[in-house]
Amino acid sequence: MSAPNGAGFVWDERVATHVYRADHPLRPIRLVGVRDTLERLGAFERPGARVLAPRPATRAELERVHGSDYVEAVMRASAEPDLDYSEWGLSPWGDTPPFAGMHEVSLLTTGGSIRAMEEVLAGRTRVSVNYSGGLHHAMRRHASGFCIYNDPAIVCGLLADRGMKVAYVDIDAHHGDGVQAAFYETDQVLTISLHESGRFLFPGTGFADERGRGRGAGYSINVALPPYTDDPAYLRAFEAVVPSLVDRFRPDVLVTQQGIDPHFTDPLTHLRVSTRARERMVRAFAAMPYPWVAMGGGGYDLDAVRRTWSMEYLIMIGAPIPDELHDAHPPIATGRERAAIDAATDGAIRDALAVAFA
Repeated sequence: MSAPNGAGFVWDERVATHVYRADHPLRPIRLVGVRDTLERLGAFERPGARVLAPRPATRAELERVHGSDYVEAVMRASAEPDLDYSEWGLSPWGDTPPFAGMHEVSLLTTGGSIRAMEEVLAGRTRVSVNYSGGLHHAMRRHASGFCIYNDPAIVCGLLADRGMKVAYVDIDAHHGDGVQAAFYETDQVLTISLHESGRFLFPGTGFADERGRGRGAGYSINVALPPYTDDPAYLRAFEAVVPSLVDRFRPDVLVTQQGIDPHFTDPLTHLRVSTRARERMVRAFAAMPYPWVAMGGGGYDLDAVRRTWSMEYLIMIGAPIPDELHDAHPPIATGRERAAIDAATDGAIRDALAVAFA
């Protein structure tokens, strides 16, 4: 059975073929594997499946979150990438290198998330996903962590500007610092980030005491998980924090960032999450009674990206999950390691809930 009103899948070859740098770990070509797998499985022929073309984001949409001077700098870097843009977080050998055409492709990446939002708001889909998006580290005036324009923050901001309450849930391995920063002083956008602790992983933030300020106090929620957190511990954290706080907040729209770098094969992180846990989490999102805008994010093992994001879209359209998409033997901690992971995870849950809004 298809999901109510169907599910949108944002796709344009142009957001999957650019290259940050020859040795860069973020390889947009990973998205082709997701599209090809879903095509082979007949996903786009199922009732309710809709392929959506992105549109370029407008300047005004970018400036909902980013400074005009930063947008101008990205435009210059896009045209002349060999100049020095390090003051804007763009460095040839850094995490976010300038490259020719970066502004134009980033307009499509951001516009894809906005298109997903527009389809959901219009009621044409129950959920729409833009796997090229989820670039949650970009700040108001600088690029960061492979992210140029912060499409999740832009979507949340545009929804807030319509008077809507937004619950943003980020299950990337890295803290969603750019989105948190954008809404740190408002109670209109609830941000929940489950991630590997900043003691061990970029960007070094995302601790429970980062809980918001002023009207936003208690509306930034961070679950900082220990390295090697596996399915049992991660699911316990997710299920203890996310459904209860989202339901308490009662948003008008759910926005999720679904980076798959918590996967146990990911080369850049230390979490041990499998496709089995991801299936449970994404089914939890699908069961929530809110219009849902979903995005991608991190993910640096191409096969894990291909299988997991294909599985997640199948969940969105109410299709069965073939065994080929699941991990065969996910790692599960035992003995002393099990006890240590569980104790640290329980502490992260306790700390996150202790500072949440009443």
